Amino acid sequence: MLHRPALLLVLLAASLAACSSEPAQDQGREAPPRVSVAKVGQQALPPLIEAAGTAALRKEIPLGFTSPGRIARILVQEGDFVRRGQVLAVLDTTTVGAAFAGASAEQVRARSELERYRTLHAQGWVTKGRLEAVEAAARSADANVAQRRFTLETAQVVAPASGIILARGAEPGQNADVGTPVVTLGDSSSGYVLRALLADRDAVRLRAGVGAEVSFEALPGTVLAGRVIEIGGRSDRASGAFMAEIALPPDPRLRSGLVGRARIAAMPAGGSSLIVIPPTALFAVRAEEGFVYVVGRDRKVRARKVALGRLRPEGSEVMGGLQSGELIVTSNLDRLRDGISVDPVSAEP
Repeated sequence: MLHRPALLLVLLAASLAACSSEPAQDQGREAPPRVSVAKVGQQALPPLIEAAGTAALRKEIPLGFTSPGRIARILVQEGDFVRRGQVLAVLDTTTVGAAFAGASAEQVRARSELERYRTLHAQGWVTKGRLEAVEAAARSADANVAQRRFTLETAQVVAPASGIILARGAEPGQNADVGTPVVTLGDSSSGYVLRALLADRDAVRLRAGVGAEVSFEALPGTVLAGRVIEIGGRSDRASGAFMAEIALPPDPRLRSGLVGRARIAAMPAGGSSLIVIPPTALFAVRAEEGFVYVVGRDRKVRARKVALGRLRPEGSEVMGGLQSGELIVTSNLDRLRDGISVDPVSAEP
């Protein structure tokens, strides 16, 4: 039988042991991780179509001679600015001039012969049929002179508009066929466009008149406000892509051939709204899919695969896998695993 002092010592030791065991049990249970969440909502923002292309003057005119011959002179170089009516290239007119002189001499002879036969016919010395044959020969001589004069006068290439020489496709001494481009002129009054290639799924969502933001690597920090003015009516046979032309505002730094990128506002397919989520909510992203953690009513997270669209300034487009009104985690993803409880804070509307 324990004496009273010994009994007090035993009760005190048991009490201390009980107090020390409660903190040990509390330390064994970790608090749910605190995470930020965002509420999924549909946004009526137009989807963006991104496309690459090159700048060019909208009207590029290949110019050649209207008659064959040897090129005597080409008076311009690539990059030269020319005025409307300016002579750009000239053929060697030695042969053409000789032909014109011969045709002119034949015309004089034929007209003299015609006058003589008219006098003889009036005097009854030649028949009407013979006179008509001489008249036909005179008309043929006139036509030959007109043709030779045209060839002589068009033995040069003249600028049909003011603009820039984009290409020089021949050199003096070469023989030029009819219609073979000697120089290519860019009509400066037509303005610059960005010619961009579009996939078929983007071309059908685009219409003329919508706005576009265009940037060029050669013009860092510059964003030009453009406008879609033309969409190809058929795709390229080789690539299947559609060509779109985006009109650009005047800028003296623009040059044909500059590589640029366009961000074009288009209507969603079927007119539906978009779901856009913060990029920080995604993990294990590859190709066109990724995962998010969805917070349930029981405050437990579940990993869910989502289909991704384009990356926008507002976030990542979600094409499938999420519903409007659901909560997704946007922070501390590395601390989470499927099925654990969380402490959601800072919920975004």
